[in-house]
Amino acid sequence: MNLAYDYPVLGAFWTVMWIFLWVLWIVLLFRIIGDVFRDDTLGGGAKTGWLLFVILLPFLGVFVYVLARGKGMGNREVRHVQARQQAFDDYVRETAGTGAKPRNEAEQLAKLSEIRSKGDITDAEFQRAKEKILH
Repeated sequence: MNLAYDYPVLGAFWTVMWIFLWVLWIVLLFRIIGDVFRDDTLGGGAKTGWLLFVILLPFLGVFVYVLARGKGMGNREVRHVQARQQAFDDYVRETAGTGAKPRNEAEQLAKLSEIRSKGDITDAEFQRAKEKILH
């Protein structure tokens, strides 16, 4: 049973290449569908038209969409990534700012007093920290 001789190396290469191109096309199809939904400049009718074109005539629809709206597709993706990064940065700033460090001297002294009452610091350490806060 010699299966390797039944399927030459060039045949394996072509098979792998076609599978790769097919997966690449599927990824591009889903990116286009996502871009159609993300685009705020398109109205409902235009979005429906592009989706029907891409779904009913997939190969032609994908190629025409990339030719007609490819540059804007990249710009929309950049804006989307920037908006997500900004939202993440805002979230981190908000979260880190609320619980990490007290905002004023009164809050810092209250937190310090709470730490001393738990027994985590001594009275001498409390006095040094209190002086740092007040000066």
